[in-house]
Amino acid sequence: MLTRNCLSLLLWVLFDGGLLTPLHPQAQEILEAQPRENVVPVSGRRSSAQRVKRGWVWNQFFVLEEYMGSEPQYVGKLHSDLDKGVGTVKYTLSGDGAGTVFTIDETTGDIHAIRSLDREEKPFYTLRAQAVDVDTKKPLEPESEFIIKVQDINDNEPKFLDGPYVASVPEMSPVGAYVLQVKATDADDPTYGNSARVVYSILQGQPYFSIDPKTGVIRTALPNMDREVKEQYQVLIQAKDMGGQLGGLAGTTTVNITLTDVNDNPPRFPKSIFHLKVPETSHVGSAIGRIRAVDPDFGKNAEIEYNIVPGDGGNLFDITTDEYTQEGIIKLKKPLDFETKKAYTFKVEASNLHLDHRFHSVGPFKDTATVKINVLDMDEPPVFSKPMYTMEVYEDTPVGTIIGAVTAQDLDAGSSSVRYFMDWKNDVDSYFTIDATEGTIATNELLDRESTAQYNFSIIASKVSNPLLTSKVNVIINVLDVNEFPPEISVPYETSVCENAKPGQVIQTITAADKDLSPAGQRFSFKLSSEASNKPNFTVHDYRNNTAGIEARRNGYSRRQQELYFLPVVIEDSSYPVQSSTNTLTIRVCRCDSDGTIQSCNVEAIFLPVGLSTGALIAILLCIVILLVIVVLYVALRRQKKKDTLMTSKEDIRDNVIHYDDEGGGEEDTQAFDIGALRNPKVIEDNKIRRDIKPDTLRFTRHRPPAEDNTDIRDFINQRLQENDVDPSAPPYDSLATYAYEGNGSVAESLSSIDSLTTEADQDYDYLSDWGPRFKILADMFGEESYSPDKVT
Repeated sequence: MLTRNCLSLLLWVLFDGGLLTPLHPQAQEILEAQPRENVVPVSGRRSSAQRVKRGWVWNQFFVLEEYMGSEPQYVGKLHSDLDKGVGTVKYTLSGDGAGTVFTIDETTGDIHAIRSLDREEKPFYTLRAQAVDVDTKKPLEPESEFIIKVQDINDNEPKFLDGPYVASVPEMSPVGAYVLQVKATDADDPTYGNSARVVYSILQGQPYFSIDPKTGVIRTALPNMDREVKEQYQVLIQAKDMGGQLGGLAGTTTVNITLTDVNDNPPRFPKSIFHLKVPETSHVGSAIGRIRAVDPDFGKNAEIEYNIVPGDGGNLFDITTDEYTQEGIIKLKKPLDFETKKAYTFKVEASNLHLDHRFHSVGPFKDTATVKINVLDMDEPPVFSKPMYTMEVYEDTPVGTIIGAVTAQDLDAGSSSVRYFMDWKNDVDSYFTIDATEGTIATNELLDRESTAQYNFSIIASKVSNPLLTSKVNVIINVLDVNEFPPEISVPYETSVCENAKPGQVIQTITAADKDLSPAGQRFSFKLSSEASNKPNFTVHDYRNNTAGIEARRNGYSRRQQELYFLPVVIEDSSYPVQSSTNTLTIRVCRCDSDGTIQSCNVEAIFLPVGLSTGALIAILLCIVILLVIVVLYVALRRQKKKDTLMTSKEDIRDNVIHYDDEGGGEEDTQAFDIGALRNPKVIEDNKIRRDIKPDTLRFTRHRPPAEDNTDIRDFINQRLQENDVDPSAPPYDSLATYAYEGNGSVAESLSSIDSLTTEADQDYDYLSDWGPRFKILADMFGEESYSPDKVT
């Protein structure tokens, strides 16, 4: 580096005189002058048309990176044609790194780098130069721009940014099988020299793998690499710059390569014969032993399927594969019996499930081994001769009658006696007993089939030599029926017959039931009783399928003559002894329509109109009842109102008794009549015209004839009534005036003033108090008031 700087300084001295020679990149360290001309106008000296030599002469400057000298590194020199060397020109520098990285001598124009530069940090700097007159401070030349490039040196080693690497390749791969490609990067300038030219090599991993020095592709280098021999490989890769030449920088990385498994190994049994010992008491379906074939492969390539080769003894066993351990599990398919057979021999074949066609030439991927099973003799419980016992017994069988027996044996070599006893679970078991030695079952109570038709219980047998060894069997006892109940009609029937029924018409189908057995086990017959067979009303037709039909024998029935018929039917069963019963059917006569649909079966309906439903009849009856209640209430109110009286005037209380059936017209009604001459109480109203009807608009002149004492009172009243009946100006038409006569025989005689000869002023009413409590109110009314003639108007 020092040599380069000295050489640059020498060339600058040789060419000093206005030429600035840069470090050209194509010539590397050779300085080359590149003069240029430019027209520079100089104020007061040259015309604008004069052609002059260019003031600045350069192309590029170069500076070495990582300079470690004690003095600032010289870069280059600036010079202007106007500089005569008398100190009138001042040089300035601006741009990237001016003043901090690069400095310039204002008088001489020398440029120096004042610190070490790193090309990988910043590859070039762009600066601007200016020549200024010292006195006037004005620019002598236009400002010019130039570049200082940092020249690269080999100061960075190659690096594997993605390392360390992990790769895999199938085992038994051929030579040259692709494994992985690695890549190293160099931060140096790839366009300048060989600093960034990287070459790859293997430092560790031969002779198994190789690498391409330019591309970094790793490949297998040995054939038939076996995973079962060695599975993991660690390869050390080096990358060196400068094209691998001496003095270049290098970087390393590690590649971990795994050989993946292929099915290149068949399963093999470690031994040819497997011995197993199995107790004869082993349960069916239980595992009695395990065998295993060894396969050095891995994963699914090591999955093994086991099969029993057909042959002697193999039909009693089965084999399956444990998916976790790849062992063959031998299971029992049928029970073993030491006394029957003590040993079994069969062959088992192990084979791979997933085969690789590339290795078929190696041989069959399966192996065979022999399995020998020895049955061990065990102390077993007794064995019943049947899996289940079924017995029958008639109901009402005497207590103690033997109905059957169970048998159990000890099949072991040293045979032992057997004892029997009931497995007591509920009270039903108490109906039977068992002989402990013989195993005979007898009744312990009377049996009733209608109560319980079947008994189900268990019998336990145990060995005398070892009572803990027991066995159990179910016993079913069916109770047979004894015919003791007569058949009866299934449900109580109340049937009906239409009034318009025809002879032979079926009006009801009946069935029977027997408490002894279900109808499926019996045959029933139906007929009329002897006393009913002579009556021509109904008959019974036996269908011989445990049903019968009730048929009409008359052409029409009448409810008015007879509403109900009672038909006795005799039912017999077919068991021994024959049982029979007489059942009476109630037949009701009903009214039906032409289609035979029943409309009414009540007696009251006979007198109702045809076509009215029950709801309509009820509504009609309800309306009638409501009307009757209204009439009764109306009559009662009328009678109550007739008992009420009204007195229109205190003065005329003896003369007028007025009764109003309704609101009426008040006291105006009394002004139409002169009651003074009223004497005869038996006046009969001959005029029957209704006063609640408005009369015709015919007016008559009202005139009141003078009253005479000798006039017939009856004619007078009739005349007055006729006048008022036809007079529209009379009091309201709904009023009624009633005139009453006290009659003869009163203790007080007549209270009327009609026959009185004296005036009212002459009357003395004190005697009323002597008439008793019935006249107390009247005595108080007239006794308190003092009569004055002046008040009479």
